[in-house]
Amino acid sequence: MTSPEYQSHFSIANLPFGVASSERHPSAQCVTRLENNVIFLVELQRAGVFAKISGLPDGIFDKPSLNEYAALPKITQRSVRTVLQEVLAKSLPVGFTEDISVVSLHLPVSVGGFTDFSCSVHHVRNSGRAILNHESTPPAFFNFPIGYNGRASTIYVSGTPINRPLGHFYDLTAPAEKKPIVYGPSQAMDYELEIGVIIGKGVSRLQRLNAKEADDHIFGLVILNDWSARDIQGCEMVPLGPLNGKAFGTSISPWVVTLDALEPFRVPGPKPEAVLASHLEDVATSSYAIDMKVEVLVGKHVTTVSESKAQDLHWSGRQMAAHLASTGADLQTGDILGTGTVSGPASGSYGCLLEITKAGKEPITLADGSKRHYLLDGDVVRMTSIVGGVGSGVGFGECVGELQSALKL
Repeated sequence: MTSPEYQSHFSIANLPFGVASSERHPSAQCVTRLENNVIFLVELQRAGVFAKISGLPDGIFDKPSLNEYAALPKITQRSVRTVLQEVLAKSLPVGFTEDISVVSLHLPVSVGGFTDFSCSVHHVRNSGRAILNHESTPPAFFNFPIGYNGRASTIYVSGTPINRPLGHFYDLTAPAEKKPIVYGPSQAMDYELEIGVIIGKGVSRLQRLNAKEADDHIFGLVILNDWSARDIQGCEMVPLGPLNGKAFGTSISPWVVTLDALEPFRVPGPKPEAVLASHLEDVATSSYAIDMKVEVLVGKHVTTVSESKAQDLHWSGRQMAAHLASTGADLQTGDILGTGTVSGPASGSYGCLLEITKAGKEPITLADGSKRHYLLDGDVVRMTSIVGGVGSGVGFGECVGELQSALKL
């Protein structure tokens, strides 16, 4: 079941898409949300609400994922949005809605591929200071968005518990100068506040893509928590990238906020600091005014640990998609591209505990008086995002996950 707390995020200006089920609707199917009302789209289609929209297949909303709808041309999706706004501005369709408190929300798309990028120069520099006492950026950071391919099968919808992973890491308690590698439950569990870009209409192999044209291939955005076992990650990243330190779980929010809902909130992004390859040249208003927040919940105590802004990212979702397709690789409907940690330049805007605690060296104090270097079992991480400030009526709701103990050896 889902909290009704975020109804102000879901005005008629938003109308995100998701997948839900309930006692009355036992099969998972496509829905939208207006305030705390979940609207089952297949019933609207059966009632003829979308009858005048050409190119909308019968039964497309009677599916356990949004993939088939997300792959449709933008003109068809915009027609659906326009009809929904016209209908819902008058009244809620009787019998076709249920309260958010009585539905279960599911993973909104079937995810075939997951690529996680590193788009925040502030995160890179903050992490460099924390780990290496030096804030230099990777040599290629300003030439293209750096990323790695993650594990799509361990992407879970908000509310799914995450188990502390088992893995290999350096035993920092050992007296020896050269620390031995041991195997066991991670001792440095972290979250990463990110935005997930969901691919809509695919890009076929060898088609390639320019950033300025990539909006036609992006269905929408979600909040993404890229849970990270920092000790496992640190042990395995020399000489290659993350593997088991990231592959155990990634959480996303259940509602996909479409680019049409985000369009009024476009803002200028950072200016390039290098001459870009032509496919990476983006539009001037390349970012969105998205305010993001992370809270850690311990029992009834809630601690806000960071607040950051999406417009501080150096690379856009369009550039991420264009870069991935630049070698001739395909992009498939439902693929998710993560932005990497969304961090700002100042304390209070850091998007992960690695930055906040300076790699575990300086603990933070939570509202219940306890201290954290990294997450403890039972800690709940809640991420929320709103677009254009309070009162805009457009937000993402929440992305929540509880860290649970590791499975037994």
